[in-house]
Amino acid sequence: MPPRKSITLTPAELRLMRVLWSCGESAVSDIVRQVEALAYTSVLTTIRVLETKGYVRHRQQGRAFLYSATIQESEASRSEVRHLLDRFFGNSRERLLLSLLGDAEIDPEELRRLKQAIASAPDDVIPTTAEAVGQERSPEESAL
Repeated sequence: MPPRKSITLTPAELRLMRVLWSCGESAVSDIVRQVEALAYTSVLTTIRVLETKGYVRHRQQGRAFLYSATIQESEASRSEVRHLLDRFFGNSRERLLLSLLGDAEIDPEELRRLKQAIASAPDDVIPTTAEAVGQERSPEESAL
């Protein structure tokens, strides 16, 4: 059985998406010029995969196809974070944040900004999935 298709972006796909986000609509040859060490056929194959995943669309101009992103970079990053949150942290933002805080590489300025962001977060946030279906939140979730 073939492997299940992933909706997340591979590193190569992300490189090409970054070109489309920064340059806008582009032909494959334009994308090839923007990335290092990738052949035209590799870029074309990856762009077609992105189109299959729904990240990219094309239109024809003369004999060339012009490709453009169908989603904004911020939307793609939120999708990736949601995927990570679900896959590794059981949809617990608290577990994700605690994992980040437990990272020895966090610097004091990052920690200060995180604390400030948490302190300024609105109290009336959208309910979690558990709340939406009537389940109780754990005390740790309620504290967030």
